[in-house]
Formats: sequence, C-alpha cells, structure tokens
Amino acid sequence: MPTPPYRGRFAPSPTGPLHLGSLLAALGSWLLARQAGGQWLVRIEDLDPPREIAGAAAAQLRTLAAFGMQSDEPVWWQDTRGDAYRAALERLFASGDAFWCHCSRSDLAADAGVHRRCVAMRHRPDPAARFRVPPFTTLAFDDAIQGRVAQDVATEVGDFVLRRADGWWAYQLAVVVDDAAQGITDVVRGADLLDSTPRQILLQRALGLPTPRYAHLPLVVDGAGRKLSKSLAALPVDPDDPLPALRAAWAALGQEPRALPATGSIANVLQGALRAFVPGAIPRLPQAPLAAVHNTEVIGRA
Repeated sequence: MPTPPYRGRFAPSPTGPLHLGSLLAALGSWLLARQAGGQWLVRIEDLDPPREIAGAAAAQLRTLAAFGMQSDEPVWWQDTRGDAYRAALERLFASGDAFWCHCSRSDLAADAGVHRRCVAMRHRPDPAARFRVPPFTTLAFDDAIQGRVAQDVATEVGDFVLRRADGWWAYQLAVVVDDAAQGITDVVRGADLLDSTPRQILLQRALGLPTPRYAHLPLVVDGAGRKLSKSLAALPVDPDDPLPALRAAWAALGQEPRALPATGSIANVLQGALRAFVPGAIPRLPQAPLAAVHNTEVIGRA
C-alpha cells in the first residue's frame, strides 16, 4: 500500500506556559513535518483537570502563534474525546486485554508500584481499568533519533492504567486513540516519553491501530542536569520577543546557529531554519543550558 502523507503533531498539557523544553518539542516536530511536506497539528492534552491551570491552554496557543507555528487543522481538545476513549476501553474489555483493578498505591508499594497481579485487600467503589500485560512481554522499536529501544514491559512497567480510579482517562489510552483518529504518521516528542512508547505500541496492536514512526528529541536540562521543567530555569519563553528562545531551541536541536538569519520576521527566520535544517544532527543526549539561557533567567524579557 502507498505510504500515507506525513502528519505530525504537538500535544502540550495545559499545566503552565511553554518553556524552552516544550518549545524545542514544538519546533522539532514542526521542522520535521514541514521538511517532509506534511501537516502539523496541535492537540491539547487536557486529561488531568486537577493539575491544569486556568487559561494555560489559550496562552500556549498564543505563544505558538507568536513563534510562527499554528496548527494546520482545528485544535483537538482531549476533554471532548471521552466517547472515543470509552469505546476503545470497551473493545479491550471484550478482548480480555483490560480488567478492573481494586489495588491502591499502598497495595502495590511492596513491588515499587508495579502491578503484576491484583493484591487488593478489599473491593473499591471506584476501581481503575488496567491493560493486561502478559508475562515475558518485551517490546522493541526503532526510534529515528534514539535508535533501537527495547523494554521488558512486564517486568519494568506491569499492568498499566487505562482509566484512573478517579474517573479520568489515562494518557496512554488517550494518546493512542487520538493519534490513530487524527491519522498521525510520525510522533515527534521529548525523550521523557520514550519509555511510554512500548506501552502505546502494545495498545495499538491490541486495538488493531497503526503504529506511527517515532522520534524522541533530547531533553533540555539545567546546569545541574535536571529536566528543565523540574528546575527554576523552566520559566516561560517570551512571545513578545521570540527570536532568542527560537535560536536557543534551534541550537538545542544540534543545528548550526549561524544558519539562521540574523534579523527579520519570525516567519523569515523559520523559513531559513527550514532550509538549513539537518535532522541527522539532532543529538540523542540531554542538552545543557545554552547561551540564550543563563542560570534561571527567562528567555527574552518575560
């Protein structure tokens, strides 16, 4: 069958403003989609209301627009997709791939939180739904940036949650259903989600859905080697002065800084970036702060 046209996406969670790490993921996915002549979509992963910040999603979309990146199709919001997730969960129950679990975190503490079998001492009125991972399940895939990745899902992850005990949908199920529904061919995202990919491939196979190609970008870390979102350096990028942050993200993607136009509109800078972009130069390892980020200073003037 013919290869479907490239369709990529950027899917932030509305838990705060975009910082350099999230901008790097947006820019990397946008560049790869545009270089392939494909489409780039935006999906808001608003699955966890207790962690969401009011107005964060709208602010993220405004920031993306200020950086010259807008979705080629209407933005998807996951909080409107409950019926699709419910239908997928029912299919997994029907096939025996899902089960209700009454285990609490304390029940699983003795096994470091990994669920291998139900050990709950009592039934709960609000059980979680889990995916049944067969014993000795090891899954491997080829990542465009990180290379060959293998995970013993049964040992390292165990039976994972599809719907939480509080009723909210789990990320693993939602992302698989929505990637398929949107026809996503290439998932480009941060390497912090690398270990989630085997679970998602298992779900794709159980649901009979296509598996997209994966590319996991390097994380941006602070001077202490911590993921940016965990440090004070995770301050918002400045949509009123986007070029410094854009140059920082470009350099974190392993690209030649001098390849970008020295001046001009954000649209012209992005076109210059697209012409100069070398996917093979993207590094695998986390990237330390760049010249545009000094210690905990915000990028730009925000």
